[in-house]
Amino acid sequence: MSVPIAYLGIILIWSTTPLAIQWSTEGTGFALAVFARMLIGVTVAALVILAWRIRFPLHDRARRAYLVGGLGLFIAMALTYWAARYVHSGLISVLFGLSPLAAGILAALFLGERSLTLLKLLGIALGAAGLATIFLHGDALGHEHAVAGLCALIGAVFIYSGCLVWLKRIGDDSPPLATTVGTLAVSLPFFGLVWWFTDGHLPAMIPPRAGAAIAYLGVFGSVIGFAMYYYVIKHLETSKVALITLITPVIALLLGHWFNGESIGLRLWFGTATILLGLAVHEWEMLAGLLRPGGRRVG
Repeated sequence: MSVPIAYLGIILIWSTTPLAIQWSTEGTGFALAVFARMLIGVTVAALVILAWRIRFPLHDRARRAYLVGGLGLFIAMALTYWAARYVHSGLISVLFGLSPLAAGILAALFLGERSLTLLKLLGIALGAAGLATIFLHGDALGHEHAVAGLCALIGAVFIYSGCLVWLKRIGDDSPPLATTVGTLAVSLPFFGLVWWFTDGHLPAMIPPRAGAAIAYLGVFGSVIGFAMYYYVIKHLETSKVALITLITPVIALLLGHWFNGESIGLRLWFGTATILLGLAVHEWEMLAGLLRPGGRRVG
């Protein structure tokens, strides 16, 4: 596969995922939407593993990685899908852009990493300022529960980031698709239970747009996008991969505005710009590699 095509594919998938999440819940409910997505994802990923004869480790570290990844995925995605009913789709991408900042804080607290340099602390401060600006904007986001949705998304970001830190501590070296299958398989029963206890019945008819969004998220959002991401990080410098989190939030905001009629006020733009500036400052040491020829490659 061409690296530029994979890179653009990740940007496209990550930029459209928030809007697809919102559309997938129309006429189905958030619990059924996320359960169906994960069911499709684990089925497709398992078929790929069988067809390509990719090893599926079951040693101790692999099992712990599947468990941690699955529980983290369940909590983070459940909060995200619940919040998507009340928050602009573009904001989902913006807030998940805070993941590197949250992971840096958690790694310093729980792994003892001494990586919080002055630039990284400044980046975290800017991210917090941008987040505060968006919270002040919460009463104008189009729904009375917008602030609750924002809080749920922040919780999802920290759960997601915490799992990344924990997985780093486990240090499992299983193939990415095997980790995908194991993680989805662990999370799937929990999503099923949430759907069963909150709703428990299939709608008489799933709206075509919702059905298409669920299928898209199951195949592209949960399998192809994941595989492309791991392919790219093996062939590009970390600094170039980090640019993805600076690009996708802006595209996601514009897509929500164009295709979902979501209004974007100046304060929301300012908060988003401040968060992205904070992320750029936080990752500056890696991004600066783009200015130097012959930067270090990953993989």
